Amino acid sequence: MYVDAQTRRKVLALSETAVANFDAGNWLELGTLTGSYELITTHDRLLRSLRFGDPDYSGCALQVLMKIVEIEPVNYDDIEKYIDGKFGGGGECVSSNANDGPRIYFQPSAFKIPSEKPDLTLVSAMMPFSGSFSGTYNAIQAACAASGMRCMRADNIWQDSAVIQDIFELIFKSFIVVCDFTNKNPNVFYEAGIAHTLGKHAIPITQFPDDIPFDLRHHRYLNYLNNGEGLAGLTAALTSRIIFLNGSK
Repeated sequence: MYVDAQTRRKVLALSETAVANFDAGNWLELGTLTGSYELITTHDRLLRSLRFGDPDYSGCALQVLMKIVEIEPVNYDDIEKYIDGKFGGGGECVSSNANDGPRIYFQPSAFKIPSEKPDLTLVSAMMPFSGSFSGTYNAIQAACAASGMRCMRADNIWQDSAVIQDIFELIFKSFIVVCDFTNKNPNVFYEAGIAHTLGKHAIPITQFPDDIPFDLRHHRYLNYLNNGEGLAGLTAALTSRIIFLNGSK
């Protein structure tokens, strides 16, 4: 059965974790869980390569996991849950960037990991909640609508007793995070750090270029004026950038 490109990338991430952590017992447990016990025990190289540390082991692991998913696509969820339960989140990469470079898997202590998956249609806005930024938020929303995306801001959400948990979940689920550094708001700095750590597409914007932190000035940002013409220009520039990033999905 055909497996789409996004799922293949996820299986690759799972195989990296399996290679780093699995012993023979883990493979047999996974085979039992997914109805693939015979596939694993009769594979001519997988368990032998694991036992002797042969260089083809990683390739065998990827081959077997892909075969399990190809036989029955719903097996992917069982594989992910098994690896997550055994090795603390080694399954899905939450990054929006589908690159083939090294990946870091971590388990945060300050936040709860959301049960929902990232949403490729979601843009989040990290900005001061002051009324003086309502025009900016409207401009961001207009850019999202023009790009076929939807926009959310943390003050529209109240699901957890801790505000920062709602913010973390919003960033976690977002495909793109727009960060307004105007007035050097420390909360936005913190939120931008979360977005960067999670590998999200972060778009910096500001009314004052000097408000961009020194450590981030090597990243391109959108400078705008807080008036009708400036906000219209922000919408146009953001629309172009979001459409471009959508092409990387």
